[in-house]
Amino acid sequence: MDKPELADFLRSRRERLQPSHVGLPTGPRRRTPGLRREEVAQLAHISTEYYTRLEQARGPHPSRRVLAGIVRALRLSDAERDHLYHLAGEPPGPPPGPPREVRQSILDLIDRLPQAAAIVLDATYEVIAWNALAAALLEDFSALAPRERNLIRRHFLHPDPAQRHYGLSGEEVFGLFAAGHLRATAARYPDDPGIRALVDELASGSDEFARLWTSHQVRTARHLHKTIHHPVVGPITLNCDVLVVPDQDQHVVIFTAEPGSPSDQALQLLSVLGTQNMDIDT
Repeated sequence: MDKPELADFLRSRRERLQPSHVGLPTGPRRRTPGLRREEVAQLAHISTEYYTRLEQARGPHPSRRVLAGIVRALRLSDAERDHLYHLAGEPPGPPPGPPREVRQSILDLIDRLPQAAAIVLDATYEVIAWNALAAALLEDFSALAPRERNLIRRHFLHPDPAQRHYGLSGEEVFGLFAAGHLRATAARYPDDPGIRALVDELASGSDEFARLWTSHQVRTARHLHKTIHHPVVGPITLNCDVLVVPDQDQHVVIFTAEPGSPSDQALQLLSVLGTQNMDIDT
């Protein structure tokens, strides 16, 4: 355990955070930058005295439970989490769950693609960001609860088979890929209760998923052509490309049409209709 380096690291991470970043009221003007020590301790569910001793390089060896609480309190990235564990003399172990925060640069990217529909998926294939055209093409994700934005849950459990893949072609291929992808995700995050609950829900609610899950097939998706029968503008033939964000374990899915084609014209019309009739917040 490197007490001086651990103390400096904790202090630097605490000072970069503002109360609003962690859901705390700002209150009166502060004499020091960032959060107060007692606020970090409260968020980490440890005593203020104990946390203060860690920042003063006087604390005892923190347990993994304490370290996990500090990771949550200080909103550490995966790389910062691993560094914290190493400073404390503990092996990092597997990450507790897939990242769901989308980098601002990725949000800016999908907003700068006005002629493409783009969504961002976490490791469980939950839609965690989207642009306006994606909402017009697929669904207004802002109107859904997070669990209802999961594409794998929708595919296997949606009550209307015709809509379980948003009417996109290739749903059989997606089902095979989705089961294998979720199995690989569960292996990367063995301690995530949300993933275990999702697998249990799918296995009990879908015979198709249960069969695919037990087959142990793990496949990767590549460039695909899809056709969607949109209720407003009719059939649209699309290219579907998936860009990987490795450090976040996320995927950016981009739907485009061949320039100048009828599908391109339909997508442009849908973009106009969508921006006129929807208030999309990514």
